[in-house]
Amino acid sequence: MKKIVVFTGAGVSADSGLSTFRDADGLWANYRIEDVCTPEALARNRALVIEFYNKRRKELLSTKPNPAHIAIAELEQHFDVEVVTQNVDDLHERAGSTRVTHLHGELRKLRSERNSELIVPIEGWEQHLDDRAEDGSLLRPHIVFFGESVPMFDRATQIAAEADAMIVVGTSLAVYPAAMLVRYARSGVPIYVVDPGNPDTSMIRNPLAHIKARAAVGMPELAQQLIEEKES
Repeated sequence: MKKIVVFTGAGVSADSGLSTFRDADGLWANYRIEDVCTPEALARNRALVIEFYNKRRKELLSTKPNPAHIAIAELEQHFDVEVVTQNVDDLHERAGSTRVTHLHGELRKLRSERNSELIVPIEGWEQHLDDRAEDGSLLRPHIVFFGESVPMFDRATQIAAEADAMIVVGTSLAVYPAAMLVRYARSGVPIYVVDPGNPDTSMIRNPLAHIKARAAVGMPELAQQLIEEKES
């Protein structure tokens, strides 16, 4: 069965109403990265960091998957599909995608500050300041902060290298190392980019098709096209 790797970014979640990193009026607008999304910030002002991710989690629980998420999930009925996402929400899973690799962590999980492999789900939206892991250490958001390594990147590159087709949707290809994922597709593998703007595709050497539409519009159209091509 043809393997499709779908690489998603914030533009997919934005169509569900979630604030994105670059929104001028979004949730991030009232915070500096240095204050809420670095290991130093967690050590310096734990309360502010926890408050920020509690707000993001609360926002997430009030949203639902949009047509882009649903179209990606429905591709599994016709292809071998793996999703690699920069997003920390669980909207892909809630839409029905069964194989999702999160490069930058997961908002609805916490992890031990001492052991990065000790990960637990969080019920609801609120993490309390004194919540602790089984090893006795304080819990922190299961988020890859700026300045931290991306532990799932090696797995993601292996997935990309197995693709018979790659779909890049809702990402500007400006966040590294995630943006490098397109370079791991085998020579000749077609890459479809779904984005209303002009993401940086200069590093893509493969056959390229750009669908200039936002995720919730362009992704269902592309999914239908791929299904029809398979069945013709």
